[in-house]
Amino acid sequence: MAHLRSRRRLALAVPVVLSLTASLGFLPGAASAAPLTASTATRADGPALAYVVNTRTDHHTIASVKRAIAAAGGSVVIAYEQIGVIVVHSADPDFGSRIRAVRGVQSAGATRTAPLAAAGTTDEGAAKVLSAAEAAKVSRSAAAGQEPLEADQWDLRAIGADRAAKKDPGSKKVTVAVIDVGVDDTHPDIAPNFSASQSANCVGGKPDTTYGAWRPVDADHYHGTHVAGEIAAARNGVGVAGVAPGVKVSGITVAEPDSTQLFYPESVVCAFVFAADHGVEITNNSYYVDPWLYNCMDDPDQRAIVDAVDRAQLYAQRKGTLNVAAAGNSNDDLDADALSDASSPDDSTPVPRTVDPHTCFDVPTQLPGVVTVSSTGVTGAKSYFSSYGRGVIDVAAPGGDRFQIPDTPSKDGRILSTLPNNQYGWLQGTSMATPHVAGVAALLKSKYPWAGPATLQRLLKAEADNPGCPAGPYDGNGDGVVDATCVGNKHLNGFYGAGIVNALRAVR
Repeated sequence: MAHLRSRRRLALAVPVVLSLTASLGFLPGAASAAPLTASTATRADGPALAYVVNTRTDHHTIASVKRAIAAAGGSVVIAYEQIGVIVVHSADPDFGSRIRAVRGVQSAGATRTAPLAAAGTTDEGAAKVLSAAEAAKVSRSAAAGQEPLEADQWDLRAIGADRAAKKDPGSKKVTVAVIDVGVDDTHPDIAPNFSASQSANCVGGKPDTTYGAWRPVDADHYHGTHVAGEIAAARNGVGVAGVAPGVKVSGITVAEPDSTQLFYPESVVCAFVFAADHGVEITNNSYYVDPWLYNCMDDPDQRAIVDAVDRAQLYAQRKGTLNVAAAGNSNDDLDADALSDASSPDDSTPVPRTVDPHTCFDVPTQLPGVVTVSSTGVTGAKSYFSSYGRGVIDVAAPGGDRFQIPDTPSKDGRILSTLPNNQYGWLQGTSMATPHVAGVAALLKSKYPWAGPATLQRLLKAEADNPGCPAGPYDGNGDGVVDATCVGNKHLNGFYGAGIVNALRAVR
């Protein structure tokens, strides 16, 4: 199910962005290579895999590469010609190396290690469903003007979202797309603000806009519905409220429909392009792209994944979309010299490895221009699970922490939101922090409709409140062991970036 190691991930700030941009700038084309022809021998004696083939965007090159793909034993699933990304299936075990030698191909690689016939999010632990008895107890505590379950939503009060809604709940002209496992738009708290015309199922890399295709396949695919409610649950006298209860929310499904819930690169490429082409202002990305927790630029397959997803998210930015992503739940210092990755590839047999996060990238989190979000609990301290890093984290937001107990009816430090089948429940994770930032960004976009992605990111940082690094050692889970070290100052640091976002300040 949704990967619990760190699922639905992050994005680096200036030092890493510059490093990544430089790396992408030198992705090699094979200008001197000979083209493949139909007479070139191919073999199809391996399991079918999916690939991304990245080319220049001119029509002549793309047409030539398509012919070479067929000659190399591949079949085109879809070509995103506007960004030069072609999704391909092939059973030829040599397809990757063969197509990389083709003139005009700038990078190419397999998007998975498991075959297509065989077969992630940044929530930390499974959802706890709110029982009827618990709901009744919370409802009795609701103050005048509150939603029935709002007394348990400490997170809204932490960023002033409850007061912001009275001043400006956000505009119906602004849509936040939840790129995730699916969104249950029939939920009574989501239905009033759902945009079906900006929703799709992108699993496999090709958008399916059939009505309802964006919905989760079952109740176990709850992650996206929870995220959607955090962003835009309506203030309608039912259940909970979202950070921006007046904006629209859409769902773009990218997770495999089986129990793995893997988020493969071609699906994410499809989602970014679809969002951009359908006028989405903000995307919420509470995940990392499978099967690699970190994609290393010295590996041709992983390099191609970085290239393909980066092209798609940069295309979205150019069309006016702000992309917000989760930092991850590994409690990793993303500015460290080295990190341990024992979970990759997560679609087959993981092989423990040590990676340099400055050259091995968490996608889409560490891509240029993406807003990276860390998580806080009710006290405002960094959540015990949240990854961090100076020059990596842009802003922070409430994502919950079971060790930080709020003074609420349920005394639950996690985040309460919507679940499929008209239910509600608690989750914690940077997955939950990210939609708070997306919601505040939607409020800013509502107030400043002219603002592009870069301006929105600056505004998010400008209105944030920064608690600064802890005065003493950080022991997130209270076991007496120092769990992380914060580097920086009151204005910018590794735990909170520019600070914890503030919804009330965003609408003033």
